[in-house]
Amino acid sequence: RFTQRGVNISLNLSGNSLNDETLLDYVQTQFDEHGIQPDQICFEITETAAIQHLNRAQVFAREVRLWGCKMALDDFGSGLSSFRYLKMLPVDFLKIDGSFVQDLLESKNDYALVAAINQLAHMMGIKTVAEHVANLDIVEMLREMKVDFAQGYGLGRPMPLLDAWTWRTSQL
Repeated sequence: RFTQRGVNISLNLSGNSLNDETLLDYVQTQFDEHGIQPDQICFEITETAAIQHLNRAQVFAREVRLWGCKMALDDFGSGLSSFRYLKMLPVDFLKIDGSFVQDLLESKNDYALVAAINQLAHMMGIKTVAEHVANLDIVEMLREMKVDFAQGYGLGRPMPLLDAWTWRTSQL
């Protein structure tokens, strides 16, 4: 029986393990058979495996955390091609994904992500564009963050180029 208090064990899970439908039952059986306390276990999943098996990783992580286990996202950043592309591609603009922008007013996490992406881009000399800007309150928040540009229905609906030109020149 495994009952050493103060001992914490990290276990790496592969993508194949995550894909195994019996994994949760197997883990629970091992805990029961060996007297393992869930709060002594930290499961590690690489970012790449988590992305490739996202639904299963989410279910697994939620369940074992309810049991008291810890979860770690291993190799964070190495699987994010977007960071790699920033290093490799000479770009002038970085468009901030609308999934982070659309809930900016309600989500501290989205706010932090948008601010971090914006700051990183600016440090690299890259201008930023926020996508899916739904209203002027979001525009104001982006302005405070010093995001360079915004696009979305909150600023205007898509229209044919000639109509946009006519609208623009009529505003002058």
